[in-house]
Amino acid sequence: MLFKHALSGLLTATLLSSAVAANAETLRLLTWGSYAPDELIDKFEAKYPDITVEVTFSNNEEMIAKLRATGGAGFDLAQPSHDRIFAAQLEYDIYKPLDLSKIDTSRMTEVHLNSVKENTTIEGEVYAVPHQWGTSGLMADKSKAPDFAGWGDLCDPKYKGKTSMRLKRTILLGTAYAMGEDPFAAYSDLDKYQEILDKVTDKLIECKDNIKAYWKGGDDLSALMLSGEIVASETWDSTAYKLYGENPNIVFVPPETGALTWIDTFVLPRKGKADEAAYKWINFVLEPENVAIMSASTGAIAAVVGGNDLLPEDKKAAVNAAFTDADIENLKFFANIPPGVEDMEGKALEKIKAATGG
Repeated sequence: MLFKHALSGLLTATLLSSAVAANAETLRLLTWGSYAPDELIDKFEAKYPDITVEVTFSNNEEMIAKLRATGGAGFDLAQPSHDRIFAAQLEYDIYKPLDLSKIDTSRMTEVHLNSVKENTTIEGEVYAVPHQWGTSGLMADKSKAPDFAGWGDLCDPKYKGKTSMRLKRTILLGTAYAMGEDPFAAYSDLDKYQEILDKVTDKLIECKDNIKAYWKGGDDLSALMLSGEIVASETWDSTAYKLYGENPNIVFVPPETGALTWIDTFVLPRKGKADEAAYKWINFVLEPENVAIMSASTGAIAAVVGGNDLLPEDKKAAVNAAFTDADIENLKFFANIPPGVEDMEGKALEKIKAATGG
């Protein structure tokens, strides 16, 4: 009799296991490196044993290329930055609208949620919600440049030979703001935007004697700052946060015109097959204990209420030393990039490089 009961129990367990396997689905996630840490995947799969997470790491250009090639097939959840969704959707039709009733948006910071919705709403439908965010701005050694506050200070003669920048589109945008222009507003009038680019190009060529070196990567910049060869630079916030841990005089400086801000999002590819699993993942990573795991992996701040407080302690101190509430309210979010703008910016950068040797 005991054998019969044991056999019956084994058979029942086998049938249940088979049923779970038969009903199991795969959540195919297309995301950035470090945005799906193993610890979090294991935790999610333990909570939802009928879902398996399959991850492909990528970047903005590759995400769009992959989804364009398949018409939005092959993945169930993707994470492009908020300025790379609107135009791609209009041109390639690779996403589908979100059902916001299935997402706990109350956990999200209002400024980031509204910015993403504004950038990704098409014919009344919202195509993305925010996940992680970060900024480009400035950093300074406050023991040597205590008044450093804006993009224009990179070219201040009192810092001659002591500043640095990277010759990419961010410095064009930041310099435009420093000159009293609104480059993102000018995207709707490309003749006006070209006028701005011409002014910025001349300014950055004039500025060349101020520049100790044009950095190419975070390691180059870190070496320049830590050695004292420069006292301030354009930077990614994450580089400044890292250096703050080594020298607390080196802080990220949100420019007085506003730090340029990117937001990585959640979107549903048009031909995805696991929407419900995707919504479960989105809500799961919004839970505070999971935000802490994610931010420790990404090094970025989650777009959730109290996101700063859920950072690892070393980074939390660096962020709190950099940003006030007023700085957060003054963020300048990257605008959707219209066709032709990147070519225009590329030509401006080439002219600056040719004139400066950058």
